[in-house]
Amino acid sequence: MQLQYFTAADGAKLAYRDRGAGPVVIALAGLTRNSHDFDYLMHHMPEGVRVIRPDYRGRGESAWTGAATYTVPQEAADVLALMDHLGIARAAFLGTSRGGLIAMYLAAVAHDRVAGICLNDVGPVLEAEGLQRIFDYVGRNPVARTLEGVADRLPMVMPGFANVPESRWAEEAVRHYVQTDEGVKINYDPALREAFLGAFKGDAVPTAWPLFDACAGLPLALIRGANSDLLSAEAAAEMRARRPDMIFAEVPDRAHVPFLDEPESVAAITAWLDQAARA
Repeated sequence: MQLQYFTAADGAKLAYRDRGAGPVVIALAGLTRNSHDFDYLMHHMPEGVRVIRPDYRGRGESAWTGAATYTVPQEAADVLALMDHLGIARAAFLGTSRGGLIAMYLAAVAHDRVAGICLNDVGPVLEAEGLQRIFDYVGRNPVARTLEGVADRLPMVMPGFANVPESRWAEEAVRHYVQTDEGVKINYDPALREAFLGAFKGDAVPTAWPLFDACAGLPLALIRGANSDLLSAEAAAEMRARRPDMIFAEVPDRAHVPFLDEPESVAAITAWLDQAARA
């Protein structure tokens, strides 16, 4: 699918992918990832849905604009600017990890533009263990010198995944790293490390229950990797207690984050899309 571009208010050239026609779903990727985060899911999306997948600034094919701009509020503002650029008044949001935080933030600051939210392994409470794992790798190039070497190491550096075919790890390596003459490089601005670490200064990890509560009245779904180290079973249970109507799926043999082509993920997303289309 060919990339398209628009210009943000500060002049940054930002990329996105746009496929289909019908009710709009904006798919928001994980922290270090890009529009390819949803490649596996796209094979399972029903007809009659328009899926827009942006690359956040500093990721994928979007402009690098510096650590100070790699924040949830700025990325949310970019999403709204993209909606304005495309003439979209309202959309449902499928958010993986960081993307889910952006979606909840949009529910708080632009509720009338949100038709529903599906959260992929993220919530208002982030566990320290999972954050530490992200701290260890964000903004750093892998040790492996080839994409094949990266694929071989991924099962070791992504604990909690099981029954994943080798071909999937090879697909992941190609989507999220770049082979160069100097070895394998990350495909995003290394300054994202500074921005992410800066957001979690201090001893206590902040919670975001007000953002979750801002989703009131919206069709809501939660997909959790059964072995996730970022979204605990306890946090997911509290989310379900606050929103008993929330669609929920727990994906076995997956940690942070499910690939979204698992049967449990597809079933939850399909049911959520049906609710969001009627909202």
